[in-house]
Amino acid sequence: MAKLLHNDVLDAALDKVATCTNLNFCSSQPASYAGISAVTLVNAALTAGDGSGDYVIANDTSGRKLTVGAQEDMTPTADGTVLWATLDDGTTLLAVTSVTSQAVTTSQTWNSPAFDIGIADPS
Repeated sequence: MAKLLHNDVLDAALDKVATCTNLNFCSSQPASYAGISAVTLVNAALTAGDGSGDYVIANDTSGRKLTVGAQEDMTPTADGTVLWATLDDGTTLLAVTSVTSQAVTTSQTWNSPAFDIGIADPS
């Protein structure tokens, strides 16, 4: 018999991630919520909720995904190379994912790419 998790189950987890109101682009992967500020190069405030414009949940080829929308006209708070994106709700680090490496400086305005967080169907 094949394994099955209904999309509602996968979406519940992605809905929790979509409660995040803070997006940080970091030079290294923080181990906890407390560690985010030490490695943040650029940050943005997000609007929580699927369909808010900042978050969209949809099918993926292997399960479900949450797309975090691109953010525009951000000013870096430190110079460095963006390697990670973190999402938190103000108290808990809920998601960390690697992103395409990009150098940033405090003298520029930076636009982030959109990125996905996926949950695969059971195999």
